[in-house]
Amino acid sequence: MQKQLFDFTGLKCPLPVLKARRALKSMAIGQLAEITADDPAAPIDFQHFCETSGHTLEQQSEQDGLFTFLIRKSNE
Repeated sequence: MQKQLFDFTGLKCPLPVLKARRALKSMAIGQLAEITADDPAAPIDFQHFCETSGHTLEQQSEQDGLFTFLIRKSNE
């Protein structure tokens, strides 16, 4: 199963999480989404989103203000 890539750079809170929620709904259970965002609030927002939605935040990294999140879709 391939991971899907989503680039939400340039978007400010809450748009990256809202777009991620919509994108994950169309994905298969267990599939990975790799999301990039540059909003400084993104790390907190995506951690909270995964905790409340049941998706798994597999990995989170930051380089030069660009955040990358690897999220595995749950049974939602």
